[in-house]
Amino acid sequence: MDGTTTRIDTTYRPKHPLDFWAVLGALRMGRSDPSHLHNGHVFWRASRTPEGVATLALGARGDGSINASAWGAGARWAMEQLPALLGALDDATPFEAHHHPLIAEAHRRHPGLRLTRSDLVFDALAASIIEQKVTGMQAYRAWRILLTRHGERAPGPTPRPMFAPPSIATWQRMPSWELHRAGLEPPQARTIVECARRGEQIADAAATAGTALDDPTPGAGAAAAGRARERVLTSMRGVGVWTASETRIRAFGDPDAVSFGDYHLSHAVGYALTGSRVDDDGMRELLAPWAAQGQRQRVIRLIGASGVQEPRRGPRLHPEDHRAR
Repeated sequence: MDGTTTRIDTTYRPKHPLDFWAVLGALRMGRSDPSHLHNGHVFWRASRTPEGVATLALGARGDGSINASAWGAGARWAMEQLPALLGALDDATPFEAHHHPLIAEAHRRHPGLRLTRSDLVFDALAASIIEQKVTGMQAYRAWRILLTRHGERAPGPTPRPMFAPPSIATWQRMPSWELHRAGLEPPQARTIVECARRGEQIADAAATAGTALDDPTPGAGAAAAGRARERVLTSMRGVGVWTASETRIRAFGDPDAVSFGDYHLSHAVGYALTGSRVDDDGMRELLAPWAAQGQRQRVIRLIGASGVQEPRRGPRLHPEDHRAR
């Protein structure tokens, strides 16, 4: 679309340190994600809001403020949600970094690391289902194909054609052969279509789960809300703990979500905190000091920000092509 769509402009001034690029980069499904684009000094985002598709263009200024422009039917919603997108609702008050020197140092060096939240539950769930049990390369390719073929063209003067994710109704009607051609395996295809059939219901239930919890212990409310949302999401066939966790991270900025079942993650956490790989049980034990605070996802993000990672030991896993099966 061209730039004639109605435009809304604002300047957002965060009340906290903000690592603009790190926070927003967590939303991207690879560099070729058609719904996100880093172009020069501007971050572009296309999303399907409850009020319609919107395009956001965000640019950080030298004084720490953010120039924001939005186009499309969902522009007002996107602007109202902008503070949450940039981590304003992320409460790190219960977090205690001193339990490990690497975490303490990463926390000191990265005060602007905030947890983003999109508040778009089904889009986060769909992306997480696509990532199930495949390489990142496979998932990113499938996401790109499905958005460009079945998503909606983003409004406004985007530097290149961008697309918002398909609507829930479109996911419901999507033929299995289209999902297969994009690279999804049959279980993924079934799961995404079945979830779409209850899309609005599951999104509303997950969004409201845990909001009435009032445990006064610092961090306990966030941890309990995360567990409540996990129960809602895993009630769907084909959605396990890993998928629920990834959805909670993207949609709600859940500070305690841990994607158990991802051996890359457990290896990374183990290497960073002990110098050796661990399995899920070992990762759970290592992250235990932050579980009571409801802050395990923050620890994982700080490990990523620290740059500490195990040297690569072999070739990348070659992606399988299931489209001819």
